[in-house]
Amino acid sequence: MDYNAKIKKQTKLLSSEELNRLSKEELIAKIQSLEAHNFQLQNVIAKSNSNHQRKQNSNSFDFTSCRYRHILLNFFYLGWNYQGFAVQEDTTNTIEYFLFEALIKTCLIKDRSSSNYNRCGRTDKGVSSFGQTISITVRSRLTKENEHELDKEINYCKVLNRVLPDFIQCISWALVPVQFSSRFDCISRLYRYYFVKGTLDIEAMRQASKCLIGSHDFRNFCKMDVGNGVVQFVRNILDFRIELLDNESSKINEYTIYVANIQGNAFLWHQIRYIMGILFLIGSKKENPDIINKLLDVKENPRKPDYHMANEVPLNLFRCGYENINWQYSKDNLKSVLETLRRIWVFKSIKVAMIEDIISNLMKQVDGSCELRCLSENLLNGVKTKKYVPVMKRQKCESLEDKIEHFSKRNRIELVSNENKK
Repeated sequence: MDYNAKIKKQTKLLSSEELNRLSKEELIAKIQSLEAHNFQLQNVIAKSNSNHQRKQNSNSFDFTSCRYRHILLNFFYLGWNYQGFAVQEDTTNTIEYFLFEALIKTCLIKDRSSSNYNRCGRTDKGVSSFGQTISITVRSRLTKENEHELDKEINYCKVLNRVLPDFIQCISWALVPVQFSSRFDCISRLYRYYFVKGTLDIEAMRQASKCLIGSHDFRNFCKMDVGNGVVQFVRNILDFRIELLDNESSKINEYTIYVANIQGNAFLWHQIRYIMGILFLIGSKKENPDIINKLLDVKENPRKPDYHMANEVPLNLFRCGYENINWQYSKDNLKSVLETLRRIWVFKSIKVAMIEDIISNLMKQVDGSCELRCLSENLLNGVKTKKYVPVMKRQKCESLEDKIEHFSKRNRIELVSNENKK
């Protein structure tokens, strides 16, 4: 028996009962074999790290001789299977992680800390974006003499898309001043929330949504992030429209897709999802449209009732608005992105068609005798109760003043009242 096979046999995991049957000498031998196995593993890991370091050194890029420029980068991501946009300590499955992996791998930046980086929005787990933007300083191939010949610049989107996952792809870039911030120079953000009609009263939802337009205190339509210093909840919704996704469709049924377009300067944490949660209750006739005004009246109702927000999957940061931006597009890159999206669409559409086919056949078996719940109820998070309790009669959370007092006593408040969250 060779040494590796002997180690493998000796390091087999034993149950507590088996260990109790071993003699003192056998236990000592067991510990020694485990230590030898552990020493072997440490050598393997050290060798692997050493090889990785040598590979990094051999492929090192000389950033000191490079010229740089500050750009605005526009990209989309389908965030359904990601843990959110921003980098997190306990996972690498975030949009930002893959984005910086691509930026470093393509040698467009040396590292994040020196890249003058800003993001427009910070979307949560499962949320997507068609119009996310970041501002960042990247390597340029142009000299001072031809720096304005942008058609000769690095095709930033094409270069990044070669190494990015299919669900994260760059669309365009723009040259901006070095002090430009994708977050603070953004003048508007447009979110879209997609949903199925089911049995919803769309007109009632439209009527209620108009009450949200304008500047209001939205503390009853968000998750109050007082612990991070957000103590001001006035936001301005510029426009709110609920429209058919396919305006050319003449047939409207329970499977028809609608989209809510919500445009504003900035949004609070989960604000849109809480708004859509209330609108779904209005559309299903469980609440009257005037509940919007009641929740906006924070003097009369300073404590948010306990109600569920809408699901994250249909939410899309659709567009980030800026003034005087000259976006640079590459036809080759757009063609490649379209081919990627069309490939994704083929398989997603076939899966939908298969499910619809099964539903159609099963519906014939129940012959209309089975009462099914509204499709849009599936978009409301939380456990459904047997007996519906009106929102304004439900348990209330702490008031803003109570939360501020709570966190100030623990010295945890750092005022960041203009934090952009949704």
